[in-house]
Amino acid sequence: MDGREMKMEKCEDSSYARDSGFSHMKEAELFEDYMPLEDETYINPEQLTYFHRKFFSLREELASQLDILLYQMRGESAKEVEFLDQTTCEADTALKICSQDRAIKMTEEIDAALHRIEFKKHGYCEETEEEIGISSLEPCPTATLCLEAQHWLESGKNYERSIFQ
Repeated sequence: MDGREMKMEKCEDSSYARDSGFSHMKEAELFEDYMPLEDETYINPEQLTYFHRKFFSLREELASQLDILLYQMRGESAKEVEFLDQTTCEADTALKICSQDRAIKMTEEIDAALHRIEFKKHGYCEETEEEIGISSLEPCPTATLCLEAQHWLESGKNYERSIFQ
């Protein structure tokens, strides 16, 4: 067995895979350093496994951050602060609440993406059903719109496909 084979790992190792139904999909074996490429078949089993792992890792990281925030907020609420420090503590708490809200929202986006992976819809635009593209999914793996549909959304227009395109 060479070094590359030793780095192989199956997706079934994650508890989310078993709990979400992801494990019933054809499992793909990946090297730890696998990166999806534009010239591969789009959203193949290896890419689905890659994104599943990426989401699961992000989800665990967010859960850990939330635990730390909650612990810190509980500890701060028990402290007695001087009047001058109260404003600083309130601003700090507000910032932590914003961070907590963002982590919860991101966790929901990750759960939705894991659901799309389970049904093999991840990587396809929700509006046009066109490929979003690996180059767009890599920096923003929870993306649900292709660039064209995102442009329409940001410009405030309803997306309507021109029949003349």
